[in-house]
Amino acid sequence: MPVIAVLGAQWGDEGKGKVVDQLAAEARMVIRFSGGDNAGHTVINAHGEFKLHLVPSGIFSQATCLIGNGVVINPARLIEEVDQLNKRGIDTSRLVISDRAHLVMPYHLLLDGLEEESRADRAIGTTKRGIGPAFTDKVARMGIRAGDLLDQKAFKYRLQSVLDYKNTILTRVYGVSPLSLEEIYGQYCQYGERLAPHIKETTTLIREALVRDDYILLEGAQGALLDPDFGTYPYTTSSSPLSGGACLGAGINPKQIDRILGVFKAYCTRVGSGPMPTELHDEVGQAIRERAHEYGTTTGRPRRCGWFDAVAAAFSSQINGFTGMVITRLDVLDTLPGLKICTGYRLNGKTIGYFPASIADLEKCQPIYEELPGWQTETSHIREFARLPAEARRYVNRLEELSGCPANIICVGPSREQTIQVRPVI
Repeated sequence: MPVIAVLGAQWGDEGKGKVVDQLAAEARMVIRFSGGDNAGHTVINAHGEFKLHLVPSGIFSQATCLIGNGVVINPARLIEEVDQLNKRGIDTSRLVISDRAHLVMPYHLLLDGLEEESRADRAIGTTKRGIGPAFTDKVARMGIRAGDLLDQKAFKYRLQSVLDYKNTILTRVYGVSPLSLEEIYGQYCQYGERLAPHIKETTTLIREALVRDDYILLEGAQGALLDPDFGTYPYTTSSSPLSGGACLGAGINPKQIDRILGVFKAYCTRVGSGPMPTELHDEVGQAIRERAHEYGTTTGRPRRCGWFDAVAAAFSSQINGFTGMVITRLDVLDTLPGLKICTGYRLNGKTIGYFPASIADLEKCQPIYEELPGWQTETSHIREFARLPAEARRYVNRLEELSGCPANIICVGPSREQTIQVRPVI
């Protein structure tokens, strides 16, 4: 059975949760490999509607759901999420936490807010969930990991060393009160006791699943254009949402990934600051936002909406190696008389067909559009590709051509059943 990575192909919020929920019905293991509770995956199935931030979207299946080493975990948020799932009758006994996953600590939350405030009008637009500072500490070798909670004596020694440094920054740089060692230690020991049954050495579990030839899903967070290397830096996330990041964040080598699915919206959205060449500042953008309820799952902020950017899509496909694409929210375009696809950029009087590294250049890029007719009929009830209006099929075919990968799945609504299987995933 295959190992399939399901990745965001744009700026996040593409609908990965729905895709993973659907594919997980046959999976034996689902591994969330990046990000933290800054991500929000909405799932609608027979159990109801759920907004997940840390728990893998396969939790509604019989699969083992693993939070990988590449995720940073706020224990309070995770426990709250687990409790909410349990209250609604969802079994979380199959949830596993990598002992190598780093923890979001109180000073990360505090510093995230203080750092954003200090940037003033140059703020990145973080969710202020402490994710960036937690990943900073991971790279700086100042992080605290989930496995550290299992040894309270060693944990206290580690925490004291880090907190002394953080309190110096809080008091001398930002002029705020220091945090209490005893309060944090006591609270996180409680978290550790609660989460201890779930914290495990996960490389062995994954190796055994691979030996059994289990069907494994790798669940990404955010999107490729928020990658810190290839996205719109510095307006990016702090961990890699790419297929390469899936290997690092789960502990699977590149040869073991069989398929890589890129999840694209039929249009583009973005939350927070940073360039977005096809952004619409008109009634069409507003209409898309309201029809699709484009407001952040995590923050509630309105998403910026725009036409499909095929230059960015082809770049995303290139750096991820997509073997197929999932097109979500096609039904949102049902009412529009005409559609546009960005096929190139005009920069400083020249036409370019690549995604610039410089945000200064990207902000100056003017989209070059190809126009296609809309279909102006509802598609949410359609379950076969051949039954889509001819204009909708033409639009999908054009996205395939420009993105460089075939469509496996088309989503025409938020619920699990509102799905068109174009080509088999497995």
